Amino acid sequence: MTQHSNTAETQVFLGMNAIIASEPIRALLATIERVARSHATVLITGESGSGKELIARAVHHYSLRSHKPWVDLSCAALPEHLIESELFGHEKGAFSGADTAKPGLFEMASGGTIFLDEIGELDPRMQVKLLRVLDSVAYYRLGGVRKVTVDVRVVAATNQDLEQAVAEGRFRGDLYHRLAQFTLRVPPLRQRVADIAPLARYFLAQHDPRLSLSPSASALLEAQPWPGNIRELRNVVTKAAVLAAREEIAAGDLSFTVSSTDTVEAAMATNLESIEKRAILNALVASGGHQQRAAAQLGISRRTLNRKLKLYNPDAAEPAAIGAPA
Repeated sequence: MTQHSNTAETQVFLGMNAIIASEPIRALLATIERVARSHATVLITGESGSGKELIARAVHHYSLRSHKPWVDLSCAALPEHLIESELFGHEKGAFSGADTAKPGLFEMASGGTIFLDEIGELDPRMQVKLLRVLDSVAYYRLGGVRKVTVDVRVVAATNQDLEQAVAEGRFRGDLYHRLAQFTLRVPPLRQRVADIAPLARYFLAQHDPRLSLSPSASALLEAQPWPGNIRELRNVVTKAAVLAAREEIAAGDLSFTVSSTDTVEAAMATNLESIEKRAILNALVASGGHQQRAAAQLGISRRTLNRKLKLYNPDAAEPAAIGAPA
């Protein structure tokens, strides 16, 4: 474990860095440490981009199987006719192009963990076969005549509401209950604000270790709703890093793609003034009350900054408003 900042720490799970600062994530990892040592299947839920794969890797990392194989598959990444072959393998000649026998991912993960991402995309026929394997029933490779038995812990993830999918007949109820022996919910980024600035600094350092984040930029990032979660944050920060004209990223260097959903638009409209005010006041604090430096951090002119300050405190004269030294 290495220190990332005064309040954040970095842990590595199967080669993937976890930046940990917020209480929700600290509490989730504490739960994972306990759950991981059981043999229960684990279902990880959460919005797209919130870090479900990282949590799955943490389950394997803390488990008694950590020295055994880790294998992962996105159930949405392959067409239906290839999923069975990938998961359960095939024998030579089982289908056109099967020139050699191939073990499936379950065999490759034997003794360890298999992570099935986007499990809600699994077609009904494969849901039946997966349920049988989870119930410790031996299976055949495609075209095989010898049954295969494996000892594998299954960790699955989804951004769908599987209970709703069960109610609508899109997902088997028995498979859902078998997968969800224990459910871990990954909170969205907007519910773990303390993680935002450390994550942003981490993404900046990946691009160029010399780059830093100004207080005003941190405040602006922390005020966003982040419908795309960590993936969206990484994109915003990476773009700012690529276009950076100086080593400190200011609020004015950040650009955001506004979501088309009414909910996010309403939230943005409501919070715009408070976001702007917080960013400006933080920049003034960081600059020791010096307007010119604060304006440079924010990427705006001193005149614009002064006009904004008068809006916040219309009765104050310029020096009193900023407390700036001569």
